[in-house]
Amino acid sequence: MIKLIKNGVYLMDGKLVKEKDAFRTAAQKEEGKAKTIAHSILMAHNQGDETKLKLKFDELTSHDITYVGIIQTAKASGLESFPVPYTLTNCHNSLCAVGGTINEDDHVFGLSAAKKYGANYVPAHLAVIHQYMREMSAGCGKMILGSDSHTRYGALGTMAVGEGGPELVKQILKQTYDIDYPEIVCVYLRGKPRKGVGPQDVAIALCGAVFKKGFVKNKVLEFVGPGIRNLSQEYRNGIDVMTTETTCLSSIWETDSTTEEYLAEHGRADAYRELKAQDGAFYDCGIVIDLSRIEPMIALPFHPSNAYTIREFLADPVPILKKVEEQGRKLKGDDSFTLTDKVRDGKVYVDQGIIAGCAGGMYENICEAADILKEKTIGTGAFTLSVYPSSQPVYSALCENGVIPELMSTGAIIKTAFCGPCFGAGDVPANNALSIRHTTRNFESREGSKPAGGQLAAVALMDARSIAATAANGGVLTSALDFEYTKKRRKYKFHREIYENRVYRGALAPMPCELQYGPNIADWPEQIALGKHLLMKTVSVLTDPVTTTDELIPSGETSSYRSNPVRLASFALSRKDPMYVGRAKDVQKDEAVRRETGMLPETVSEEVKALEIAEGTIYGSVVVAVKPGDGSAREQAASCQRVLGGVANIASEYATKRYRSNLINWGMLPLTAKNFEPAVGDYIYIENVREFVGEATACKAKWLHEGKVKEVELALGGLTPEEKQIILDGCLINFNKNKSL
Repeated sequence: MIKLIKNGVYLMDGKLVKEKDAFRTAAQKEEGKAKTIAHSILMAHNQGDETKLKLKFDELTSHDITYVGIIQTAKASGLESFPVPYTLTNCHNSLCAVGGTINEDDHVFGLSAAKKYGANYVPAHLAVIHQYMREMSAGCGKMILGSDSHTRYGALGTMAVGEGGPELVKQILKQTYDIDYPEIVCVYLRGKPRKGVGPQDVAIALCGAVFKKGFVKNKVLEFVGPGIRNLSQEYRNGIDVMTTETTCLSSIWETDSTTEEYLAEHGRADAYRELKAQDGAFYDCGIVIDLSRIEPMIALPFHPSNAYTIREFLADPVPILKKVEEQGRKLKGDDSFTLTDKVRDGKVYVDQGIIAGCAGGMYENICEAADILKEKTIGTGAFTLSVYPSSQPVYSALCENGVIPELMSTGAIIKTAFCGPCFGAGDVPANNALSIRHTTRNFESREGSKPAGGQLAAVALMDARSIAATAANGGVLTSALDFEYTKKRRKYKFHREIYENRVYRGALAPMPCELQYGPNIADWPEQIALGKHLLMKTVSVLTDPVTTTDELIPSGETSSYRSNPVRLASFALSRKDPMYVGRAKDVQKDEAVRRETGMLPETVSEEVKALEIAEGTIYGSVVVAVKPGDGSAREQAASCQRVLGGVANIASEYATKRYRSNLINWGMLPLTAKNFEPAVGDYIYIENVREFVGEATACKAKWLHEGKVKEVELALGGLTPEEKQIILDGCLINFNKNKSL
């Protein structure tokens, strides 16, 4: 189905040619690098040189669990007005069900900020963030930066990037997004998908092929090839939004008449232009996807890359489920988690089906699900099916074409545009339940489970088509390829007036008004600059191969507290290391004593006597992990540690660029170390740490382990001059304050 080409490839006469077979000179190779679509867009937005990019984006977008923190940070840094179009959506804390008035208070704050600083504001339940941006903002040749990891509009010709909030703050303050020129990966599509195979199937297959190998990490995926013309625009969008789960930086696709028709339908014909790689374009590596060979897929817990064809999974489900069961029991800490009991009489029974969000809730997915369920029923048993159209215009079109009544008649429940099923605030499955979802993620503890409280559910990702086939079979897991149905073509009509009559369109038009603060909204606590020397105490050691941002700061109900940094920090690592917060606070209290008296408490100074701590040392906590930061762009995965006195992470490597950037922007050192296995309570001491940051090379640090002083080599990796200064100043807010002095 999918072939990976590790070395360079050329696109020649519309075909993919390996570098070794292309007979091109070094000069032609360099010319070829400039012939990709990605190169043309990057250079059009670059303020730096061709190797060290300084990018300025055309637009920004955030939702209601990120925009409060972003605006508060920008305000503390001197915000006067938004210099580029900025869209604030309300699709995460939409239910307003946790913490009293917190969620709606944030929404009121968001509207007041949109008016005061000049932004667009999309009220709750009207659209999920990425559907709105597809319908109303994405356009060929643009770049959009969003504070959500699934900010992907490549299939509409827009290079979009999902990052932590501080990177949006930089754009708001007219600074740049600084990265080394990324590797570009050619994703060559050929063939045509079979009926019953949907975009999620292609996406899961792709993620399964590349994620564990790190094949596209921090790279740009450029989709080309004859297979593209066999895909509708929504099908392309559905594949594209899931590229986030490969850990790539961004994506871009060839555009054609299909893209042109989509933009015209949404009243934005002028946003179209043809994007096409030039003949002889060179790519750093390649991926070939034969769409005709893709089968219905399932990504089992606890990651989208845990991918199987439904066919192979159903052929022998027990040993496959047993592996997942063992992982869940380790997570839960007991043997009460079960999945193998879902297999009865050779069939796999699931408890819940969900079609929702930026990946699943699109018009065509829901229409085809209705075709499969036509004149069927999901039954009156335990199985449930919920469908969330991704926007009110989509919902309206589905009503007009009779799809909503058809689905309702089957027993499916239709709900409004909401991201909750993806991050754990809507349709949370029961303990020990197995849910199948056309959403974006299925990380452990993400969908509302609380292992520390004895609660754990399992979520598997599937395409809407096979979810509908399963629903038609009363919850018996079924591939859509094994289900007979007639696919009915239903023309889509976009009702723009739904947005015109409700969305506040104030981008670049600030007006005098006051920000409306609810009682939960708080300023960021003050952070101090980095001292001459640094003493760190290890307060958590995470040994899993990968640590997700959901494990660093849980989603779900905790999202309501993201407008209050101190309250939110109390949830940090709560589902992974419940003792972390207490340990970090103890270190923070001792550092407060040092700041007040100039000396560490005697209990600490005695413990670290062997390290010979010098004057000018600051004291903080450090989290050690193997590979932290996979998943969401949420800055709070880092800022919560900083609020609790965290000064660094030490890892073998970082799962994503965005998490490493979040650490830097919150003044924390993104350290790496090889073969480093400390224990909780160990100390690490870096002499002349400011010089270390300035040089950004490796240094020898002292490591106090079991009463003995050892040596560990720590590295920072590449840092821009601005990133170095942000760390030295203590955080991005301090950096910008100091610039204005």
